[in-house]
Amino acid sequence: MKFPTQQLHVNDIDMNVVVTGEGPPVLLLHGFPDTHAVWRLQIPALVQAGYRVIAPDVRGHGATTAPKAVREYRIEKLVADVLGLLDALEIREPVRLIGHDLGAITGWALAGSHPERFACYVALSVGHPNAYRSARGQMLKAWYVGLFQLRGFAEIAMRAANWRMLRTVLRHPEVPAWIADLSRPGRLTAAMSWYRANAPALLTRHFRDTPLPVMGIWSDGDIALVEQQMLESFRYVTGPWRYERIEGASHWLQLDRPQEINRLLLEWLK
Repeated sequence: MKFPTQQLHVNDIDMNVVVTGEGPPVLLLHGFPDTHAVWRLQIPALVQAGYRVIAPDVRGHGATTAPKAVREYRIEKLVADVLGLLDALEIREPVRLIGHDLGAITGWALAGSHPERFACYVALSVGHPNAYRSARGQMLKAWYVGLFQLRGFAEIAMRAANWRMLRTVLRHPEVPAWIADLSRPGRLTAAMSWYRANAPALLTRHFRDTPLPVMGIWSDGDIALVEQQMLESFRYVTGPWRYERIEGASHWLQLDRPQEINRLLLEWLK
């Protein structure tokens, strides 16, 4: 399912974004190696429930500008992009925030540093960064982050043998769409630049607690994340906290279990 998009000039980039529906605003932030399309099974349900949905392609992904410099992908830039997008859309009321994967990390940063702009937060797959780096076994599962630091070599390794690594490791029906998107000039490097710009911060920086109501959702088939990093996130939430475990779903739980995820989202957003 495709949705009409618009281009908005935000924070020195042109951001491609879906804006659809009427009602309280809900912002959806995707991760690697996705675009706004990863939310295609959530957007209709949210619109039908009476929400205005905003789903951008984050910088370096989809049809949004992909800066060349690694420093342009630091978390501070991604936070500024979101705030600039809300300002461009003239949204002043608190927004319901939902993030997945790297979008969840941006969401945690937003929920901690700008809680006045948001009504609540839902983190899919990735827990609070402080819990992420301290969870037992998480660094082993994050081996690919180390690979992505090897500029040039990582790009060659990923493209080798018709993207064999991506196909073998992820084993998801979405793989052909990811390959098509990452095969565009400069886009694989742009996608890896998020990891290159932020790996040191994720290992050393203390991310703020959030006073927002937060729901964390993790799936038992996640190849990149241990459950503990989501379970322990409650330590960094001073508002209401809820945890949900999804059985039989991969890292892309919103695609694998859309009805269950949509039910949880609509319950929480109320």
